[in-house]
Amino acid sequence: MTARMSLRSVAEAQGFDVGAAVDADLLRNDAGYWNLLRREFTAVTPENALKMGPLRPSPDTYDFGDADAVVNFGLEYDMTVRGHTLVWHNQTPAWFEEWEYTDEGIEGFLRDHIHTVAGRYRDKIDAWDVVNEAVADDGSMRETVWYDAMGEAYLDRAFEWADGVTDADLYYNDYGADGVNEKSDAVYDLITRMLDRDVPIDGVGLQLHALHDEPDPESIAANVRRFEDLGLDVQITEMDVAYPEDELPENHRERQAEYYRAIVETCLDTGCKTLVTWGVRDDDSWVPGWFSGLTDDPLLFDGSTPKPAYHAIVDVLAERSN
Repeated sequence: MTARMSLRSVAEAQGFDVGAAVDADLLRNDAGYWNLLRREFTAVTPENALKMGPLRPSPDTYDFGDADAVVNFGLEYDMTVRGHTLVWHNQTPAWFEEWEYTDEGIEGFLRDHIHTVAGRYRDKIDAWDVVNEAVADDGSMRETVWYDAMGEAYLDRAFEWADGVTDADLYYNDYGADGVNEKSDAVYDLITRMLDRDVPIDGVGLQLHALHDEPDPESIAANVRRFEDLGLDVQITEMDVAYPEDELPENHRERQAEYYRAIVETCLDTGCKTLVTWGVRDDDSWVPGWFSGLTDDPLLFDGSTPKPAYHAIVDVLAERSN
């Protein structure tokens, strides 16, 4: 039954978004990549094009070409569009030197950036990762240029500035906080403080890069539910699954498929209605270039061939639609 159905068709029938991070150059130049996205996914996230560094080649210049390509593709094919990301400590412009600014100057710089970028896509982007990775691995606030200049209030201002210029839902996004653990406790506490200050935040993005271990689905479910109890939506925003080559599970692609299925089941059981993979095909994944000693097949497609993980997601969505 499911062999004749696309991932997109079963996702739409379930009211569930399955998305992918998109490389603008591949989208323009690789017909196979373009076709997989159009046929199989219901949501797109610009992989790098909306990050501050790629977006701003010089102090007075914004280059929206790549971002527009991905956003307009999503709009043309009736996809949900996620924006990633307005505020992050990584991938700032090469020309940006924080010591050249006063604290007030940094605040003005960030405000203008958010107003320009989020405002440009006011009615085109459905959800924004407003702030990305503000919490360090030990649960403390990450020391960044934004935090050093403004303290924790930089998150409040970022969400308020975005809320003033976009119709999108506004998310806090982070890695390593997928299940209940020290870091997700800190994220929970941070967002609780933000809500107490009436910050306009709509949701939490759990990245779920399962690259050295597999966060426990039951723990993820408990984590999702506690954020939902705060009145927030939760999305899986950057998922991929790889294994240490020196501890490779037997039939690791079947194991990978089981884990993807378990996470989709967790989403369906908890009301999380979006899962985005960080890339489309294994060959295009960021993982091999950043991590040595891991398998190089973390996504749903091997070239244009659907993998067991793909079929596992199609199957569970089809089963839940019946």
